[in-house]
Amino acid sequence: MKIVSWNVAGLRACLNKGFDIFFRHVNADIMCVQEVKAEKDQISFDPIGYYSFINPAEKKGYSGTMIFTRKKPLQVTYGMGIDEHDHEGRMITLEFDNFYLINVYVPNSQEELRRLSYRMCWEKDFRSYVKTLNEKKPVIICGDFNVAHQEIDIKNPKENRNHAGFTDEEREQFTNLLESGFVDTYRYYNPDKKDAYTWWSYFYHAREKNIGWRIDYFLVSKDFLSKVTNASIYSDVLGSDHCPIGLEFDD
Repeated sequence: MKIVSWNVAGLRACLNKGFDIFFRHVNADIMCVQEVKAEKDQISFDPIGYYSFINPAEKKGYSGTMIFTRKKPLQVTYGMGIDEHDHEGRMITLEFDNFYLINVYVPNSQEELRRLSYRMCWEKDFRSYVKTLNEKKPVIICGDFNVAHQEIDIKNPKENRNHAGFTDEEREQFTNLLESGFVDTYRYYNPDKKDAYTWWSYFYHAREKNIGWRIDYFLVSKDFLSKVTNASIYSDVLGSDHCPIGLEFDD
């Protein structure tokens, strides 16, 4: 089975930049999308053979998550069941026979870290949510986590220390999530690989120079890791300031 995740920075805009072409080419069983920035009736994309589920933010043109899946889920859950967190369309959970899949768009701490305290609250509640699911069956989590975990995951770690996405607090929370029973699949298969990024600023020709951050991840439960066969970054795919990432496994 193949799952692909992509922060498209606006699905309508990305559709005008080749999203549908990549969708057909990658031929994923499940495609998870973050930062949709649209309602269902605003999206002119309905691929044959896929069920689709969308969780738009209440604020128009903001945030939002969406999943296209060939495999019909047993159950669909929107958000994490906490009112404080469930107005921005940041999560969809699908339950299948052998695993849960969570598509997540983690809140950005923003300029001057004005949302860092909220981010810390989100992190703790999110970790509790996934741990509860993990007690029932294995969990796959994918999406934009808005944090570069280690120095190897960012081009200029010293210059970006304590900027949004690379604060000690955010990195520690990601460590805590992994230590609660999960594995960063790409880093597991590529422990020493440098210059592997998933997001680049639009400024200063950052993508051309590969001055990037790895902030998009596939995490899996430790007891699911033996089923994973490949974790990839599609760094050559354009259409957003993020690139897609992929996970393949035996189901």
